[in-house]
Amino acid sequence: MEYVEFKAKTVDDALVEAAQTLGAAGLDELEYDVIDKGSSGFLGIGSKPVVIKARKKADEKTSFVDTIQEFLDHLFRVMGIETKVVIDYNEEEKTMNIDLSGDDMGVLIGKRGQTLDALQKITQSVVNKNSEEFIRVKLDTENYRARRKDTLENLARNIAYKVKRSRKQIVLEPMNPYERRIIHSALQDDKFVSTRSEGEEPFRRVVVFYNRGAKQENR
Repeated sequence: MEYVEFKAKTVDDALVEAAQTLGAAGLDELEYDVIDKGSSGFLGIGSKPVVIKARKKADEKTSFVDTIQEFLDHLFRVMGIETKVVIDYNEEEKTMNIDLSGDDMGVLIGKRGQTLDALQKITQSVVNKNSEEFIRVKLDTENYRARRKDTLENLARNIAYKVKRSRKQIVLEPMNPYERRIIHSALQDDKFVSTRSEGEEPFRRVVVFYNRGAKQENR
């Protein structure tokens, strides 16, 4: 919140007016500076009012969210992409959902969501830099995460069908941990195929193989 200027006969009067105007429950909720101490003049002649600038203190949650908002706004300005950022922070569940909107969101999504994932990773690092407890960040735009989940679940079912027909394993393209979990989860109840992850990051892949009754490896 920006500072607002107030004038009154005394500092106390100016603070009372500031509290009422800014919706503060008490003076302890205000941050203020005295700009001009004023003067009583001579017999009231030539008197000058006290001038202060004041604002309501931001609570810890609001200040934290504002910091992330400023970081993302600056980041997208540097990238030259006009982006509206809406942040929903749940302090109890330690989650922060960030939704981006604008005209060039395809650029922010990138190939198979790689740019969006990178932005999410950077933001999560900033969010948790000074946090005592880990806060999980989900950064999304145009409902991409849900659409990608549907795509991967359909892919998993199609691959499982091919594996059951050929009884030969199929190795999928490299995926991040979140996308691999979607594949594992989609096929975990299939009695005729199992899944496992192979390789090292960032080239770790899901392998779907025919193995009747085998317990799925999900990692």
